[in-house]
Amino acid sequence: MCGIVGIVGKEPVAERLVDALRRLEYRGYDSAGVATIHDGAMDRRRAEGKLFNLEKKLAGEPLPGTIGIAHTRWATHGVPNETNAHPHFVEGVAVVHNGIIENFSELRDELTAEGAVFTSQTDTEVVAHLLAKFTREGMGHRDAMLAMLNRVTGAYALVVMFQDDPGTILSARFGPPLAVGHGRGEMFLGSDAIALAPFTNQITYLVDGDCAVLTANGVTITDFAGKPVERPIQISQAAALMVDKGNHRHFMEKEIYEQPEIISHALSHYVDFASGSIKQKAEAIDFAKLRSLAISACGTAYLSGLVGKYWFERYARLPVEIDVASEFRYRDIPLSKDQAALFISQSGETADTLASLRYCKEEGLPIGAVVNVKESTIAREADAIFPILAGPEIGVASTKAFTCQLAVLAALSIQAGRARGILTEAQEKELVRHLIEMPRIMSKVLNLIQPQIEQLSRDLSRFKDVLYLGRGTSYPLAMEGALKLKEISYIHAEGYAAGELKHGPIALIDEHMPVIVIAPHDRFFEKTVSNMQEVAARGGKIIFITDEKGAAASKLATMATIVLPNVDEVIAPMIFALPIQLLAYHTAVFMGTDVDQPRNLAKSVTVE
Repeated sequence: MCGIVGIVGKEPVAERLVDALRRLEYRGYDSAGVATIHDGAMDRRRAEGKLFNLEKKLAGEPLPGTIGIAHTRWATHGVPNETNAHPHFVEGVAVVHNGIIENFSELRDELTAEGAVFTSQTDTEVVAHLLAKFTREGMGHRDAMLAMLNRVTGAYALVVMFQDDPGTILSARFGPPLAVGHGRGEMFLGSDAIALAPFTNQITYLVDGDCAVLTANGVTITDFAGKPVERPIQISQAAALMVDKGNHRHFMEKEIYEQPEIISHALSHYVDFASGSIKQKAEAIDFAKLRSLAISACGTAYLSGLVGKYWFERYARLPVEIDVASEFRYRDIPLSKDQAALFISQSGETADTLASLRYCKEEGLPIGAVVNVKESTIAREADAIFPILAGPEIGVASTKAFTCQLAVLAALSIQAGRARGILTEAQEKELVRHLIEMPRIMSKVLNLIQPQIEQLSRDLSRFKDVLYLGRGTSYPLAMEGALKLKEISYIHAEGYAAGELKHGPIALIDEHMPVIVIAPHDRFFEKTVSNMQEVAARGGKIIFITDEKGAAASKLATMATIVLPNVDEVIAPMIFALPIQLLAYHTAVFMGTDVDQPRNLAKSVTVE
């Protein structure tokens, strides 16, 4: 989750750029850099490690200039070193970038065949080469920027300077956030308003598909086709907050919309984007030698583990025993040393999960911890730590931590499949390709479904009870959807395996019972549709969450059908998590509840 800052100013900017980067340190990074233009020349300083190292370089070799861009990098493509640090320079073009360029290998091969020489391992460098190519061909800077944006695929925030235009910064957003700060005779760019708080409280938030051109006198914003668009100026309160809500009403909403960027951050730790393979992250756990795996967690983390069970058993043929930690710790489960145990906790301090971990440790099992806080007790007591890298999650109802847990479990199950000889190298590459596509698809989905979800939530808020149904990995999603709705809206909701409908819950179905069916067009689809027909025959109001293939195949009348893009089964749980999160969020907003701090709940449960 890299940090980006840019300033078109009237006084030297290097020191201010570094100060702004420091306000983004909470996002995590492993190298940093800054570039400026002065007297017609572009120069930069870059350093591996923390900002202190960059500051030492700047102290010895100052960078003059009243325009500049800066970056803190979390390594995705290429190791964290100075060569791979941003900004990247190519023929008078400087680029900083947050996100993933999915088609970088294809573009790199094309550009190399045309004579381009690459000096880094990053995906970002293809952006600089494309811009340099288009300007050589005679395009103006803005046209070159738009041409580049129509060649790259992925989720990204990009900020660009051209050496021969020392009064302009260009930027674009599709996924990771970018905020424009308005000053007096100077303009600013940042990954969020916190970075810009020392300079201005007047903020314009770019939305996906925006391309912005900044000069000292203002900003011009267009879409990627070059058509002008208007975005409002808002007054930010970021200076008073550790983490700002940005242009969102609640932290939960912000965290839902952060997921494309956060997932990129998490995947970068587990996926080698260049080779299309999973990095080896389980040195203390030898998947090849395991007889089975035990997973335990609480709440939403337990439901992510339940999805993980499907993946480990399908992709690695590794049997999984899973239970909620409050039951696991008291079951006297017979364990053996050819098993391993995996514990999932956002905080890393959950009391029942920690007690279960200690029970397994006493039995001699190797322990893995899937946590957001690497310094937590669960992480410290584990043999292997698998950080989810979700960043601070302020909303009590977990959203981005849930999808990051899923992303990490997907990567680990693929690693286990390779280690156990179940997946071939080609199958691994195909699964990884789908993981790499996920941030872009998440951005697309969030933009696509929000208006429909908001309208639907008005209707849903009138009901007292809601039923969620799903099969396969959509069954844990059904439980997660129900959990989210009751956590923040206080509407009673239950999630069931769709096949269990006729074993009791069908008695509840009438015209006063909305039934939310989560059904991508997978190998379970036809059976789930049969369960939908049972609901329809009894007057139930169906809210159908499916994909394009599923919408085309089903002819049942519904209260609403939410249509997502067709995606592979390995990423479907993360994609289908988005509508259930938004549905709960908007319903709670309409009901006027305290969305970020729902009654009776705590973010970290450290007692039984």
